[in-house]
Amino acid sequence: MDLANLIRAIPDFPIEGILFRDITTMLSKPDAFKAAIDALVESQSGKEVAQVVAIESRGYIFGAPMAYQMDAGLTLVRKPGKLPAETVSVEYSLEYGTNTLEMHADAFEPGTPVIVVDDLLATGGSAKAAIDLVERIGGVVVGVVFLIELDALGGAKKLTDYDVFSLIHY
Repeated sequence: MDLANLIRAIPDFPIEGILFRDITTMLSKPDAFKAAIDALVESQSGKEVAQVVAIESRGYIFGAPMAYQMDAGLTLVRKPGKLPAETVSVEYSLEYGTNTLEMHADAFEPGTPVIVVDDLLATGGSAKAAIDLVERIGGVVVGVVFLIELDALGGAKKLTDYDVFSLIHY
């Protein structure tokens, strides 16, 4: 199934000069959504994965069904002020500004094998920030998974120490 053709491109969103990849058109097709989840899970086969760390907000769309299929726990990485217990946080740069991400400080035990999941790899800022959070509490990142990678933005260069998989490349 050609998933790339099911994702529409929206120019100048959220700001001028950004070409936004709108995954809602793919998600609305059950067979395409299932194919994407199955392919993302398959990309991590053979690895011990105890926790899926999903990045707010579209990473949740993929992280939750992946965790279910992989019989793993799910940890949410969120924007500041959204998590009720003690958190660890990190500020990072993204393609059109800066942001901060947080994760519960007790999300999993040190040594836990983790994959980090998001919908899109652009400049790599949010993925690297999530990895930093995982490692700060002692998790071991065994994979970093994306539905889409924007190759021209070079985000994978920030993640060379990790096993990165992107299903779709633009």
